[in-house]
Amino acid sequence: MALAPAAGLAQDAGKQAPSAAEIDWRPRSQLPAEVQAGLPVFCDGGYLPSGTAGGAMPVLPAGETEAPLEASALSARYELDAELYLQGDVRLRQGSFQASGSEARYDTRSGSLNLQGPLVSRGEGFLLTGKDARYSTESGQLDINTATFLLHESEMRGEASSLSRIGENQVLITDGLLTTCGPGQNDWAIVASDIELDQAEGFGTARHVRLEVLDAPVFYWPYISFPIDDRRKTGFLYPQFGSSNAGGGAFLALPYYLNLAPHYDATLTPQYIQGRGLFTELEGRYLSRFGESVLQLGYIDDDSYYKDENPGADGQRWALDLSTRAAFGGGWSGYGDFSVVSDEDYLSDLNRSLELDQATHLQRRGGVRYSDQNQYFDAYLNGYQTIAERIADVNKPYNLLPEVLYAGTTEVGAFEAGIESQYSWFYRDNENLTGLNRANGQRVRAIPELALPMRALWGFSRPSVSLDYTRYDLEDYTLGNSSFDRTVPVFEWDNGLYFDRRSSLFDIPYNQTLEPRLYYAWADAKADQNDIPDFDAGLKSFRFDELFQRDRFIGGDRVGDANQLTVALTSRFNDLLTGAERARVSIGQVRYFDDREVSLFGQGASDRSNSPLAGELVLNPVDNLEIRSSGLWDYDTQRTEEGRSQLIFHSEDYRYLATLGHTYSRPDDIEQTDVGAVLPVTNRVSAIGRWVWDSKLDRTAGTLAGLEYNNCCWSVQVVHQNYLTEDEELDARLLFRIELKGLGGSGGASDSIADAIYGYDERERRRFGTQRR
Repeated sequence: MALAPAAGLAQDAGKQAPSAAEIDWRPRSQLPAEVQAGLPVFCDGGYLPSGTAGGAMPVLPAGETEAPLEASALSARYELDAELYLQGDVRLRQGSFQASGSEARYDTRSGSLNLQGPLVSRGEGFLLTGKDARYSTESGQLDINTATFLLHESEMRGEASSLSRIGENQVLITDGLLTTCGPGQNDWAIVASDIELDQAEGFGTARHVRLEVLDAPVFYWPYISFPIDDRRKTGFLYPQFGSSNAGGGAFLALPYYLNLAPHYDATLTPQYIQGRGLFTELEGRYLSRFGESVLQLGYIDDDSYYKDENPGADGQRWALDLSTRAAFGGGWSGYGDFSVVSDEDYLSDLNRSLELDQATHLQRRGGVRYSDQNQYFDAYLNGYQTIAERIADVNKPYNLLPEVLYAGTTEVGAFEAGIESQYSWFYRDNENLTGLNRANGQRVRAIPELALPMRALWGFSRPSVSLDYTRYDLEDYTLGNSSFDRTVPVFEWDNGLYFDRRSSLFDIPYNQTLEPRLYYAWADAKADQNDIPDFDAGLKSFRFDELFQRDRFIGGDRVGDANQLTVALTSRFNDLLTGAERARVSIGQVRYFDDREVSLFGQGASDRSNSPLAGELVLNPVDNLEIRSSGLWDYDTQRTEEGRSQLIFHSEDYRYLATLGHTYSRPDDIEQTDVGAVLPVTNRVSAIGRWVWDSKLDRTAGTLAGLEYNNCCWSVQVVHQNYLTEDEELDARLLFRIELKGLGGSGGASDSIADAIYGYDERERRRFGTQRR
């Protein structure tokens, strides 16, 4: 043991000592600028470790079990081979253990040290204070009476009648209180008879536990475990609750998380739904060295409301969703998705956590994929469950059993040779179908291409020739020979120039580009292809990006005839200080030299000589504001055919969010306006809202309105949501979320808001570090 002379004045033993949290707490104005910048506006301050009381003391590396005890004091008395007595500004250190107090007695024979307070002990990531303490230099155990403590990483503080630090990372607390609220702010607290904190494992356990809100008990648990950092831990999560008029009333869910192993876990969520009964959901996750798999199940044995609405139904309803992703290395990967539900209404009635959207078809798909810089391969099986009973057999999609895709390119001197190929086997139940709709079968498609790419700083030119070949081998085909093929020669020539100039605006230098582009396409396709079944064909939506595509059809059952020239112009404005693209405007039109005669049972043929004008506008005048607009304007009719506009704004800290959108489509008879916002009312209260108006229906298509309260240790969200169902009725639900910092949250309001308002998920991430199991 080394004894060093001390400096400073003795502490006043009679003075009320500050708690651990008070020692390291700093008001916002006293925090360093970089810490203030990362502190949410609703926090009044934060913790800043300041070294041991009375001055800083160097810390020896942790884990030195044989480290000597070092001490300093204003006075010392030593009895040979018996006791060392220290008095006045006592400071002790052994390895990573540090403590200070008013006096200490060290028994040299047993290695036991008694320390009188006010006591302060600081370690890596924690601070302890107390009235007095006993410390063993042999085992490192520290027992403190009338203690307070602070864990810096989780910002968790507390107090206890007694506290024992029995190891480097373990603390036992008797008659303790825990909270993440700031000093003197017990908005919520966990009070328990016995608490154990394990920093090595990242969780705590407690017995005879009360949750207190403003010092009033609101809930009791005989035993709980809870996280003290962001690691996963088996135990109950916070209850979820809300209400809905979609065939049920209030619901209450009690999720239980099972941390089964480092690479797999599960969450079981039993829940009671008023009017329906007990409903249970299960999510399992498995992580292998190849990738992640997720299994989700939902089950209700006796849905009372469903039986009343559907006489004869047994009320047993269920759903399953399985997804898997794997990376095998060397460019190879695998994937799989499988979904199934018991009935058409399951998703709208019951689904709360399964990652399934309301849809008419649920996809089942699985396969393997390979890709590198020059080639791509994909082989998979694909099927569907059609859950909407109103869909006729003729409109149900085909299964692919299987589909194989391959594409590759290679350089041949100055030329570039490539191929796109596809093999598909289409099948669906055709028992109730007739004519062309009854056909099933196989299709092989290959498109070899030879191009001469020419590139320079000022532009590019790429002429190419290709052959679009398709072969069919069909079953139950009644229009002639069931095996036939189709060959379409194709010529394309894509050209672009690049001009730029430098200037400045408001003393900001920028670069403006002017990018004219000419694209010619010719395809000699047979006009009448309606003797070919429609396995996967469709007509592409026409917009600016489609100006440079030679085929107006998707899928492989129609190849469009073409003799057309696209003329387009794009201009960009790039900020030379930041490199950001501040504006982009594009406009273009297609000139047709021949009538388009190929159709998909009447769709896609046209005799007009010009397409509508297609345009895009993107503005980013500042980093936090984005304006996007695209549309089609028909010169012949002097009318807008389609228009989509969106304004997105967020402040730098995402406290302010605003979106404004408008969608119009004359062919689809759609016109909707969408307004969403999150606006602070005070530093701690924000208003949340979204409104969707359908001009064609002359009615509201959806709303979301709520309030959010935040302070530095808890938050609450209350949201009322209306949404339009398939039968054009507005259903409503009330959603809640309460979050106690450090203990997680309950309810599903945040997910619904994030789906409705762009940027809200980023706002949640920045709000404060959400502790999750």
